[in-house]
Parts: sequence; structure tokens; C-alpha cells
Amino acid sequence: MGCGRVGASLAHEIEARGHSVAVIDQNPEAFRRLPAEFGGQKVTGIGFDRETLVQAGIEDTYAFAAVSDGDNSNVLAARVARETFGVEKVVARIYDPKRAEIYQRLGIPTVATVRWTSDQVLRRMLPLGATDEYRDPSGQVRLAQVDYHPGWAGLSVRRIEEATGARVAFLSRYTDGVMATPGTVLQENDVLHVLMRSDDADDVERTLTHAPVERED
Repeated sequence: MGCGRVGASLAHEIEARGHSVAVIDQNPEAFRRLPAEFGGQKVTGIGFDRETLVQAGIEDTYAFAAVSDGDNSNVLAARVARETFGVEKVVARIYDPKRAEIYQRLGIPTVATVRWTSDQVLRRMLPLGATDEYRDPSGQVRLAQVDYHPGWAGLSVRRIEEATGARVAFLSRYTDGVMATPGTVLQENDVLHVLMRSDDADDVERTLTHAPVERED
């Protein structure tokens, strides 16, 4: 929902990844921001209106992003997508970081404008594995944001590090950064930032994107 610069960029990027896309905006002129080769659906209407959402294919949708210019519209549309139509992957862009934290606690993943990138929005919609945030000059050490299977939530940083051989640098929790200690417990919706050897990246990603193996203590 929303075909401003953010929405148009996301729609193009998602389509380029091989997914079908529908874009909703109440201003038909906004669709001019889409590239000429865009093959997705363009729906004129209000993004939290149920009929508009149905027209856009919400009933068969895997993920929904509300990235219009209005916080209230984005949150309302995200809630309708999740609570009325059962869309699992929902994200809303919120301009006010304090409000973003409140909505996060209500179970609506949000991205505050001050820390927005299209990668952040895409990560909440599609599993992307690992995304580099820093590499040392030699290229041997990476700091990366890594997706993880929901089964890791509720387990400690110590358990994650033992399973992967990597180091958990910190967590992004709502709008705060959390320095990780061995006893820190990963919570649902936490963003995981991991330090690892570049050669180990595939193994770390493979381990974390699968359910943790039960162990005998």
C-alpha cells in the first residue's frame, strides 16, 4: 500500500525477485513512479478498505507492506491485512519511532523512517538469509543481520553461539539496540546481528534458518 518512492521501489524490487505484486494507492497519478516494465497490478483505492484489498488479491497474499505517508493509515491497513485476512508477513512504515515501538508490541512489525531502508522492509516480508552490515578490510570477518527460524526464539545467545560457532554482536529489539550476553534470550521479532568468519557464513545461515536441534542436557 502506497506508491510513493518507497512503495514504487519495493514493488519493483519484489517483482524483480520473481514475485507477483499488487500496488494500492488512492492517487492514480502515483503509479507513474513505477518503471515502465512493471507488470504487476495497480489498484486505485484506500489501502485499508476491505473491497480495495480484495481487488488487489489480499486473500491470496503472502506478504503485505503498508508504506504510505500516513502512520495511522499504515497501521490500520496492516491490522486489517493481518487480523481480517490472516496475512502472516505484514510490515508498516511508521514515521514516529515512539509509536513504532508501541505497534511492535502489538505484534505489528514496523520500520521507523529514521532507520528505513528497502532491505529492512523486504527482510520482514521475505526470507533473505544473511545481509552484510560490515566486513573487515581483509574480508575474512563479517557482521551480518541473519534471519532465523521461529524455533530459536526463547533460546539463549549462548545456545545460538554454541550451535553456530559465531558471535552474537547485538540484537535490535523494537527501536532499541541490546548488547548480547550469553544469558540474553532471543525474543520473537528480535533482529539478530552476528559476527562470523566469512567462510562460515553459509553454515551459520543454514543452522539459524532451520529449527534448532533438541539436545540432551
